[in-house]
Amino acid sequence: MVWGVFIIESRKLGRAVFYGVVSIFIFAAISSLLFSLILRFTDVKESSVSYIVLFLSFLSLFIGGFISGGKGKRSGWMLGSGVGLIYTLIVFLYQYLGLDTLFSAKQLIYYASYILTAMMGGILGVNMTSGPTTR
Repeated sequence: MVWGVFIIESRKLGRAVFYGVVSIFIFAAISSLLFSLILRFTDVKESSVSYIVLFLSFLSLFIGGFISGGKGKRSGWMLGSGVGLIYTLIVFLYQYLGLDTLFSAKQLIYYASYILTAMMGGILGVNMTSGPTTR
């Protein structure tokens, strides 16, 4: 009986992390499409939007953590860090297997910050979506 409850809870938490990671990639795809259109059809240079892209990256990780925390309803720090770690692993595998390069020191700092941002989103997602507690 205890194992059945554990399996159901782990599926619920796994599903919450999955929704968070998928939301990150959907937001990233929409942002990439928008910026590619802006760069293609205007005189805006790529260097002038780099800080906006960085902000949107942090925002997408925060939203992904928030969604996973809201879906999971508990352990927001764990759900958010899971979302950040899975996102980082996917990007690392793409970069290592597809581009044959490793993370630089600068990228390691970015991805550690992404994980922390997703963790904060997960914590807020749990706290904002759960109802008030009564004692």
